[in-house]
Amino acid sequence: MIDGGEAIRKLALNVARYTGLAPLAKPFVGGIGAILMLHRVTATPEKPDGVNRHLNIAPGFLDALIADMKADGYAFVSLDEAIERIKAGGKGGQFATITADDAYRDNMTEALPVLEKHGAPITIYVAPGLIDGAADLWWDVVEDIVNARDRLTLATPDGPVTIDCSTRGKKLQANNRLHTWLTLEVREEDLRAALHEFARMNGIKLDGQQPSTLMNWDEIRTMATHPLVTIGAHTINHVNLKRLSEADARREIGDVRRILQTRLGEEPRHLAYPYGYASAVGCREVGFARDAGYASAVTTRHGVLRAEHSGFLLALPRISVNGRYQSLAHIRTMLSGVTTPLANAGKMVVTI
Repeated sequence: MIDGGEAIRKLALNVARYTGLAPLAKPFVGGIGAILMLHRVTATPEKPDGVNRHLNIAPGFLDALIADMKADGYAFVSLDEAIERIKAGGKGGQFATITADDAYRDNMTEALPVLEKHGAPITIYVAPGLIDGAADLWWDVVEDIVNARDRLTLATPDGPVTIDCSTRGKKLQANNRLHTWLTLEVREEDLRAALHEFARMNGIKLDGQQPSTLMNWDEIRTMATHPLVTIGAHTINHVNLKRLSEADARREIGDVRRILQTRLGEEPRHLAYPYGYASAVGCREVGFARDAGYASAVTTRHGVLRAEHSGFLLALPRISVNGRYQSLAHIRTMLSGVTTPLANAGKMVVTI
């Protein structure tokens, strides 16, 4: 099934590329650098044709991307150094820093050797609830539930609804329907309980254990000692902060620092807002991050970095490096800066 939005985005990327607009515009709109966003990096994903395959890139592509950016003059720096460069207005030339959300195990087993080859630092954002098994990678759980049945029953206020999962196309529709249900119709605080009850009603048992795709605490501690690795916070339970009360949102943003300090021996200085889009983080949440004492916080808003971001260090944009755009040409176009205003209603300095 074709994603119409993705098709339009790729068309825009190709137009910018083939017209020569991107390289011509880069000196004017390319900014001072970029924060790259990864999730999974593996050559052998468990579900190569799954609905969440966009979260993954191949390590070979990461290798090629870093080499390509270095050849284009980018210096790969730690997030701490990136923040200092932003404060200095980008003096010292264009730079990039790599971030990865959720602490997937392949960040250690497959991405790290590539990073070591290039001397490229990475910041990995950890949500303790995911590591402890107290929270779910619910998008993966939904996919597993849909794949397990040809037909599911969803309880709604208007009565039970049957969801057809009998074909690949129907399974995609079922995933979309369940995503909408969990993110819009179920309270954020009730998401996990609702998901587990839905599975139980459909005869599917969830073990509630930490996903095997994520690092455990021993592995995270080992990574934390690596000279190229910085551990950041991703809230306690990877929640949509905008859907929580002030008290709960503050706890998710603030208490995670104490938890990670207890687990790893060092308090994190950097935060990634879960989901990171407009309906998940706004001015309120940025204020909470400021009150909690973070040096930086990143969203998933699309954009390159500009000197003006020195005033918005707790609402920084990123360039998503994902399976949908696993092309050097696409990433070059994004880094040129021409897609920043296209994705943000004309804004060049992307914050929230």
